[in-house]
Amino acid sequence: MQGFNEGFESVTVDKVCKHYGSLKALDNVDLKVEAGEFMSLLGPSGSGKTTLLSILGGFNRVSSGKILFGERDVTLMPPHKRDIGVVFQNYALFPHMTVLENVAFPLKARGEKAASARERSLRALATVELKGYEDRDISALSGGQRQRVALARAIVFEPKLILMDEPLSALDKQLRDIMQIELRALHKRLGATMVYVTHDQREALTMSDRIAVMKGGKLVQVDTPRRLHDYPNDDFVASFIGESTLVPLKRGSSDALMLGTTALRTNRPVPVGSDLFLAVQAEKLLLDTDAAGAEWNRLNGKVSDIVFQGESLKIFVELEGGQQISFRQSSHHEGNLRLPQVGAPLSLRLHPEDTIVVPKAA
Repeated sequence: MQGFNEGFESVTVDKVCKHYGSLKALDNVDLKVEAGEFMSLLGPSGSGKTTLLSILGGFNRVSSGKILFGERDVTLMPPHKRDIGVVFQNYALFPHMTVLENVAFPLKARGEKAASARERSLRALATVELKGYEDRDISALSGGQRQRVALARAIVFEPKLILMDEPLSALDKQLRDIMQIELRALHKRLGATMVYVTHDQREALTMSDRIAVMKGGKLVQVDTPRRLHDYPNDDFVASFIGESTLVPLKRGSSDALMLGTTALRTNRPVPVGSDLFLAVQAEKLLLDTDAAGAEWNRLNGKVSDIVFQGESLKIFVELEGGQQISFRQSSHHEGNLRLPQVGAPLSLRLHPEDTIVVPKAA
């Protein structure tokens, strides 16, 4: 849509609290979403992400704090005056209307003339690659097509902000993976400011410019997908992002990090405190070889289980101290030639650059 990416605003959440009696759904949340950014709110159920999205949309009032769109204070502004597009989890499409009528609905509600509304709606449908679908009934569409109709309806009036509340959760895995890439591409074409709620960490990693991880109504880390994955703030973030297993560590003499009787080396800053964990990421572990240098950390144990998962095998290893970790091995023929057997001893290596040590969450 020509000119669609012009005039988007940043979003500022300033010390926002939301209380339901004694329950703190949001606890002093500060967040800045840059203009044109794709920000995901990620967290488990009850973390406050949907409450925060609802407050951004004006569907819920803050108990204290402010919401700014650019320089405008919209804290008390009703939803229809905020100039936002919303894609709900169930899409909220009108089943008695055609595709075009659904997309044109926000324009007609704003009093736009029929000819102009039709032209802009057709343009929005072309943007989400549904050209030619305008006369179809909603019931005749697939789940992915309905999701794109909901997107077209959200962008047709060129809002300054688009909010999405788990819009892919009802789709099957294959279609969800496809739609993640399509949403990412659509965001690049539009340049829109988007705030996206999800509990799926892979979805957030795939689509986002930055991710805000929430727990118990608070923001615990806001960062790019790569930094969030590689530099988690604490054990909660480490366990929630990626495929990590947390293994307790102890401090030995001279502050050495000890995994059982094995001293570990890390090239990263070591957190203060005594409650420390090694965040073992399955994709960072490699089978040990004689050719590997002495700088690698070695994790010794025995194979406890092997699970076939299509493109890879997930191999579970019980360490000498009894903790269980896992790593991945390619399932192609050459990978299978090196496949260990259940019960066999196994040595894995972990580079100091990939040796992630995190503190216990406060």
